[in-house]
Amino acid sequence: MEFKERDYSSGFTQSTLWARVQQNIRFILIGLAVIIILWGTIFQIGTEEVGVITRMGKFTRTVEPGLNLKIPFLETVHKVPVERQQKLEFGFRSSAAGDVESPSEYSKEGLQDESLMLTGDLNLADVEWVVQYRINNAYNYLFKVRNPESTLRNISEAATRQIVGDRTVNEVLTIGRTEITVKLHQLIQQICNEYNMGIKVEQVVLQDVNPPDPVKAAFNAVNEAQQEKETLINRAKSEYNKVIPKASGEAKATIQKAEGYAIERVNNAQGEAVRFNDLYSQYVKAPEVTKKRIYLENMSTILSKLGNVIITDQNGANVLPLLQMQLNKENTKKD
Repeated sequence: MEFKERDYSSGFTQSTLWARVQQNIRFILIGLAVIIILWGTIFQIGTEEVGVITRMGKFTRTVEPGLNLKIPFLETVHKVPVERQQKLEFGFRSSAAGDVESPSEYSKEGLQDESLMLTGDLNLADVEWVVQYRINNAYNYLFKVRNPESTLRNISEAATRQIVGDRTVNEVLTIGRTEITVKLHQLIQQICNEYNMGIKVEQVVLQDVNPPDPVKAAFNAVNEAQQEKETLINRAKSEYNKVIPKASGEAKATIQKAEGYAIERVNNAQGEAVRFNDLYSQYVKAPEVTKKRIYLENMSTILSKLGNVIITDQNGANVLPLLQMQLNKENTKKD
């Protein structure tokens, strides 16, 4: 009898324990299901992103940054970084971000075909550039074009080859870089708009433009010769600007001096002619008086230039008083 009670008691304990285990498993499964449902329902969008919600693959809505809800298992979230500036590198790749102490590291290994281009004068140039862009339409970026980043890379490379192919190698390497950058920016943005890619090109930067390595030494020699040529031309222009204006100024001064002298002579001649005509008109009216007046004026002018003059009669009398008067006059001037 005691054996049966112990067996019954043991069976009751095992069944109770198993029931509790099953109940705990049920609670655990329910909890896991709730967690999975909540995990699939609640999601967060970052500050630089927008969320594009699709239901069974079809676009339904767009959500802003923060905590949001969706239907689990039916709706999918695509996070698009619309506020983040992104970039594509051509002809090189950045292998590590740099700082003040250690600059960025770049690699060109295996990228020669991407950056090597034919210019309009049938020369080769090694062009490295960067395209910086933002996503301004998340819907177009996700659904209008398949693999938009790869498409943008192909567009940028094709546009660069087109623009570089319309210019000489000297323009690409030197004076035409700014114009190429502006044209490239406009062309890439135009094609992106035509494709409805939802991308805004912020900036295009020509990172580095060089001749290919096999001809770099010869090209540098040509550039040095051209620079020396420009230096000599500028030096000659400088000397020209120093000498020619000075000579032109001296020539103008001489001409003006000659013109002034000519005007003076003409004016004097005209004055003498007018004076002579006036004198002649007076002479016609009274010849004797005019002759005497002319004689006296001329004698006054001549005698004033001779210095001391002594006038005596034929016998030489009365000379001493005149001499004495002259001496008194000179002493008066000295005092």
